Amino acid sequence: MEERLQKLLAAAGIASRRKAEEMIAAGRVSLNGKVVQEPGTKADLGKDKIAVDGQLVQRKERKIYVLLNKPKGYVCTVNDTHGRPTVLDLLPDWHVRIYPVGRLDLDTSGLLLLTNDGSFTNKIIHPAKEINKIYRAEVQGTPSEEQLNLLRKGLVLEEETFAPAKIRLLAKKGRDTVWEVIIHEGKKRQIRRMFKEIKHPVLSLTRTNIDFLSCKGLKEGEWRFLKKEEIRRLLGDVKEAPPKEKVIVVPKARPRGNKYPFYGKRVSR
Repeated sequence: MEERLQKLLAAAGIASRRKAEEMIAAGRVSLNGKVVQEPGTKADLGKDKIAVDGQLVQRKERKIYVLLNKPKGYVCTVNDTHGRPTVLDLLPDWHVRIYPVGRLDLDTSGLLLLTNDGSFTNKIIHPAKEINKIYRAEVQGTPSEEQLNLLRKGLVLEEETFAPAKIRLLAKKGRDTVWEVIIHEGKKRQIRRMFKEIKHPVLSLTRTNIDFLSCKGLKEGEWRFLKKEEIRRLLGDVKEAPPKEKVIVVPKARPRGNKYPFYGKRVSR
């Protein structure tokens, strides 16, 4: 799509529109190898070569942050060599490369973050971040307290160790049981492997929460953009709320002879 050069330069983060007009007038901008000095000149950054002081201009990529309620049957990859549907099939094409932050396996449903912001991804998945993920797991049979405590204390396998999990009973379904499981790791098929180790395999699994984010308002297959304050909160950039202001009651002057108690007003300090 063609747009005015000064608008394209501003969108690419080169300069403000006014400053870009000055750069064009000064002969510092070229279009497909030719210097342009007309500020109304239009171009398409996807097709034309625009340069400032000899340096090619690249469009500043818009950062996208998506919360998706993934259904079963979708893989968390950008491309799948087996031709299976991917989570990207559930999203519009924004003409930028986005990818999942962590993964849910093919048979697991629930919340998944996707973005094109590598810095955001690295901060979210860093082990030190320890962001809680909450799952609803229906398992075969009823694990004993002794078995559950193995998971609560941290399960040690020959090839891998899982950090302690928080587990509580949600419901009983015939001979089977439904549990809330809270972990902060994201190891491959972690919850399924945990319950398999204690001889109670998972029958169905859904991730209901990522930290403070929940499935509320999102049906399976639906998605929404993250809000700015949600992004800041995930990254830990939200400052603590200041202490509440004290409310002091200041008495009004009472007319002489008034037999009623004084009336006050609220004053913040």
